[in-house]
Formats: sequence, C-alpha cells, structure tokens
Amino acid sequence: MNRNLTFEQAAVLAAVLLAVALVLRAVRRRRTVAAGAFLTEASLVVAMYAAWQLSGRLARTRTGGAYGRGEQILAWQGRLGLPSELTVQEWLLPHPQLVQGANLYYAVMHFPAMIALLAWLYLRHRDRYGPVRNLVAVSTAAAFVVSLVPVAPPRLLPGAGFVDTAREYGQSVYSSMAVAGPNQLAAMPSVHVGWSVIVGVVVVLVGVGPWRWLALAHPVLTVLVVAGTANHYWLDGVAAVAIIGAVAAAGRAGGRLLRRRTAPAADPACAVTGRAIGAEVQAAHTAGAGAETAPAAPVPVGQSAAASSSAASSGSTQS
Repeated sequence: MNRNLTFEQAAVLAAVLLAVALVLRAVRRRRTVAAGAFLTEASLVVAMYAAWQLSGRLARTRTGGAYGRGEQILAWQGRLGLPSELTVQEWLLPHPQLVQGANLYYAVMHFPAMIALLAWLYLRHRDRYGPVRNLVAVSTAAAFVVSLVPVAPPRLLPGAGFVDTAREYGQSVYSSMAVAGPNQLAAMPSVHVGWSVIVGVVVVLVGVGPWRWLALAHPVLTVLVVAGTANHYWLDGVAAVAIIGAVAAAGRAGGRLLRRRTAPAADPACAVTGRAIGAEVQAAHTAGAGAETAPAAPVPVGQSAAASSSAASSGSTQS
C-alpha cells in the first residue's frame, strides 16, 4: 500500500492550490486575499514535495553504483565508530506493533508535520514565516541535487543483514514497483531527518512555554524510525543537517551583506557641515563657561557700590 503522493499527484495538487489562490486573490476582498496568500504558500510546499519525488526518478542514471555507495557509507560509519543501524532493528523487530508504527511514521509523518509548522508560523508568527519557508525551500532543493547521485538504502544491500520492515508488513511506499526503482535509490541525504530537525528546532525557538520542548521528540523519533526501518544510514541524517546548517549560515551572511549595501551612505557635505556646527557649538559652550567662571573686579575698601557706579558713569561720560 502506497501512502505517499506520486510526483504526478503532488504536481496536480500544487497546480490546483495555486489556481484557487489566484482566483481568491482576484476577488480583492480582505478574507479572500488572505486565504489566497495562504494557499499560494501551500502550493509552494506541495511543489517542493513533487520535486522531491521527481528527484528520485531522475536518479535512474548510473544506478549500478548505488549499492557500492551504500556499502561505502557503512564502511565509513564503522571507521567513525558509529553504531550499526542493525542495533536499532534488533530492538524493534521483536515488537510487531512498534514495527508497523515505525513504518507508518516513516510513510506519512514528515509531510503533515512540515505543513503544520508552516501553517502555524504563517498564522501566528508571520515575521518568522518567510525565513523558515526560505530555509526549507533552499535546503530541500540542495538535498534534491545531492540525491541525484543514487545511493541504495540499507534494506536493499544484499548480505548486510537488514530487514525491509515495510515490505514484510505490506506497508512499503514502494510496493507498486516490481523491482528496486530510482525512488528507492535516493537514500542520501535524508529529507525525513532534515525536515524533522527544522520542525523541532523552529518550534523550540519560536514557541513559548515548556511544552515546546516536546517538539524535539519528532526529530529523535524520525532518526530512530529511518534507522529501524533500514531506509537510511546515520550519515544520511548527518548530511541533511549539514545542508540545513550551511543554508542557514549562508542566509544570515547574505542578509548582513544586503543590509550593509542597502544602508544609506553618509553625504560628505553633510558630514563637513555637521562637524563645523559641532565646532561652533563647542566654542560657544567654552566661551560661556569662561565668562561664568571669570572673577569680578574687586571694589576698594570703603568705597560704596553707589560711588563705584558713579565713578564708572563719570569715566564713561568723559570718554
């Protein structure tokens, strides 16, 4: 049973959402324009999902090296001292209900969780929506490019000892394919892990209250699920997180550069005028302070203030 939308289904859904959004915006009423804007963003997310599905199909070239690359990843993980994904499977396989739950989580959870995150940001934290939307779009596009190099997942490696849990319980999202198709050979990087990390971290950073920390359970469960179902290697998740980190860092650096370039430049003439005015103000302040602190002329002993004033007036008249 395939619970994932195909590329064609996702592409049609994105087109329908965009068409409805354009109609609602054309009505030019406040509520319809807002609804149209939301549906436009939803169409973008669905279009990214369609592109993800398409990237798997485009990986059909040079599929012969996919299994060798998977074996190389296992070897690298061994050199790095990472535990085998088989350890997670050994914990999971004795519990059929947990296995089926893990298969279902892998098949359906990543997309609704991302939609819920973007909808929450759009409706409640609009100022955070744009940067997160851009991060999701760019990092997912970068993951698409990397996935064009086919890599077989652990469950398809012959002799490695992994169990294809979804196929064992009839829950495989690839069950419509008679043989290993290109969608199954796009293990690196793990978009499931990447999206789950974005969801968990953004909820913690944007949300308030202690309950927001529960969102970190989503990436933790996703990592365990993709390993336990043998759909991804540990390094698939590491690669996805590295891509997200690089995109976020590049976005911050680009934002700082853009702000510097768009900041208004100081006018040299205004700067000179400002310095001149400042000098005049400082000089006036200094002169006033000197006048306030200058000592008054002493009055001779025995001479009254009136006599002093009369003498000053006589002197002034004679001169």
